[in-house]
Amino acid sequence: MVVLCVSGGAIYNVVYVFEVYYIPTQQAMDLTKSQMGMLLGVFGAVSLACYGPGGWLADRFSSRKLITLAMLVTGGTGFYYATFPSYPVALALHAFWGVTIALVFWNALIRATRNWAPSASQGRAFGFLEAGRGLFGTLGSSVLLGVFTWMGSTRMALSTVISSWSAVIFVCGVAAWFVLEDDAPSNRIEPDHRGHKVSWKEVVKVLRMPAVWLIAIVINATNCGFWATYYFTPYASEVFLLSVATAGLISVGRNWLNPIAPFVSGFVADRFGISRTSAVLLFLMTLSFALFTVTPVRTSLLPLVLLNGAVAALAIYALRGIYFALLDEQGVPAAVTGTAAGTASLIGFTSDVYMPVMSGAILDNYPGLSGYRVLFGVVTLIAALGTVAAWLLVRNRQTLTSR
Repeated sequence: MVVLCVSGGAIYNVVYVFEVYYIPTQQAMDLTKSQMGMLLGVFGAVSLACYGPGGWLADRFSSRKLITLAMLVTGGTGFYYATFPSYPVALALHAFWGVTIALVFWNALIRATRNWAPSASQGRAFGFLEAGRGLFGTLGSSVLLGVFTWMGSTRMALSTVISSWSAVIFVCGVAAWFVLEDDAPSNRIEPDHRGHKVSWKEVVKVLRMPAVWLIAIVINATNCGFWATYYFTPYASEVFLLSVATAGLISVGRNWLNPIAPFVSGFVADRFGISRTSAVLLFLMTLSFALFTVTPVRTSLLPLVLLNGAVAALAIYALRGIYFALLDEQGVPAAVTGTAAGTASLIGFTSDVYMPVMSGAILDNYPGLSGYRVLFGVVTLIAALGTVAAWLLVRNRQTLTSR
């Protein structure tokens, strides 16, 4: 599990290096802002196309082999990226990483986590995974930011940061080969899938399960809320007129909630039910964003706004820690975990494409407070839809247990 946590926390950091080092990356590679956006756009588009096929791949090959391959290849090409290649090559690398991460790595990570724990501990397993990913990502980013500053924030300093992340990714690939169990279909012994590879009939069966699509809606609603939390800092700065430094503390505080919330939610979900816990968290998320849409702009209400933002962030991070644990609770066969996770990811993570575009358009067309209220209002409606989907999962779980 430590290898899975570190791998999941590290592999995205080469792709999203300019989330922290935007201007240094732009200067080092001599790119325009449009070209910077295109890099992530290509990665997102290729990733979205690969989630579904990646699920099928994860059901046919060992997680150990897939994770090892993804980490070694992603880390190896990361070293080349640290030399700051030309824009066309950088585009090709981001498209390639969309394949290595979404096609080869992601669904294998989900399946390995599910196989790691028994059914009664699925919430804790996925909560531990998300908490570990968040903790390692936050600590690693903090340490490397210090290295970047110590080296004078130069082009060489940025290259060192990228090379360091690449080295961690590569080492995780080596560790995965020696530490993870070989869970290839031919090695698994399950009551309903004794040692045979997944057939297309089984794939079609899982795609026809309503629970898989309801889980996809839960993931989509959660991810929309996650994207909306990126706007808490500019909201505090532009609407409540906090200084940039003070408003930035909101982002830092939000990041430190990431390891805590999923760890706790995993234990709670195993105790009270994963779908029930998800429904309560989505309801809290809905109320929180609804409150943002009606809160007056008064200095005296700033503590309430900060508290409300913390509640929303806690609910979202808690959900991220348990929503893939719904696969086991909803009776999805273990042999088709990859297919189910790939389908849910394909639908759930479409918000990675439309949320940044939609949010920017709303804030440009409705400047100031009105724009943030519209944005948070849209997220409120999406969260409400996610709440309905979660409660339908609760009812489905009750039906399964009564049989």
